[in-house]
Amino acid sequence: MRKTINDINKTIIIAGGGTGGHIFPAIAIANAIRKQNPQVEILFIGAKGKMEMEKVPQAGYRIEGLDIAGFNRTAMLKNIGLPFKLIKSFLQVRRIIRSVKPVAVIGVGGYSSFPVLRYAQSCRIPTFIHESNSFAGKSNILLGKKATRIFVASAGMEKFFPADKLQVTGNPVRNSIVQSRITREEGLRFFGLDTHKTTILSIGGSLGARSINEALEKNHPAITGAGYQLIWQTGKPFAERGKKAVAGHNNIWVNDFITEMEYAYAAADLVISRSGAMAIAELCVVQKPVVFVPFPFAAEDHQTVNARQLVQLGAGLMIADNEAADKLVPAVLALANDPAQQKTLQQKIAALGVTDADTVIAAQILKMIQ
Repeated sequence: MRKTINDINKTIIIAGGGTGGHIFPAIAIANAIRKQNPQVEILFIGAKGKMEMEKVPQAGYRIEGLDIAGFNRTAMLKNIGLPFKLIKSFLQVRRIIRSVKPVAVIGVGGYSSFPVLRYAQSCRIPTFIHESNSFAGKSNILLGKKATRIFVASAGMEKFFPADKLQVTGNPVRNSIVQSRITREEGLRFFGLDTHKTTILSIGGSLGARSINEALEKNHPAITGAGYQLIWQTGKPFAERGKKAVAGHNNIWVNDFITEMEYAYAAADLVISRSGAMAIAELCVVQKPVVFVPFPFAAEDHQTVNARQLVQLGAGLMIADNEAADKLVPAVLALANDPAQQKTLQQKIAALGVTDADTVIAAQILKMIQ
């Protein structure tokens, strides 16, 4: 007989990560579970060397790391050791699950989630999937066949998963963003910027976005020359280069990562962003006019699909990644000069905001493992 949440062991495993788009929703779900049932223990499993190994402990949760890597589409030789890493990760997962004996396992995406859910399913432990994108990943499609429940962001996912297992919840957004009451002035003072100037926020994903970074590196004088200011999250690979490019400019804040995103969203009048599902979920909640630059190498080009859906609804603008160098900053400046278009974009994107996905997901998981 499998254990339930009312037994002595009350541990739930949450597996996945790699990017903020997987990590922060996972933490939001964990927080919601803990709020609804404080007796539940949460254990995260991620990939060694990835950002979850830092961000999860910062959120107050324990995490175990796997020796695993994803398939490298650009450097095929790096995939030689992949089968061995996969085998090793399965052995690590077996040890963790046998030790913890979880009552449920939740997968949030990222390659570390696959061996965890696969092994849990072989042990007949209830498994739950959160698929944030409108185009499901191949691992989640495979895992979905034996999953207990699959939480998705939008309707129409029957083409990827068994219809009777689906539940449309939207994507979980961090409580610090959903419940933020930070004013624009407080946000701008946090970044040391002028409270009277129109402010552009650039967030190219937690790992950075090369096309966006290079466009801003080349054209940031056009932004400041027009009387605007910039909050620029570069990601670690571009951080030093970005700082060097804007040295001496006191109306540009630049760093590799913004931990307190609630301040950044409060400060921003308009946003430049990749179009990952979680970035979109946050932008819908904070109701900001956005110029999207989809990452073209995402699986099945799902970021372009995501952005195009919002453009068709009048809830965002889009510049192709390969056109960002020449077209991004002019498009942003045109939007900054058009308050009427900003207002329209705000109204349209606000209508898409979901603020309780984490609560709904947590309640359903706890209900199904009683």
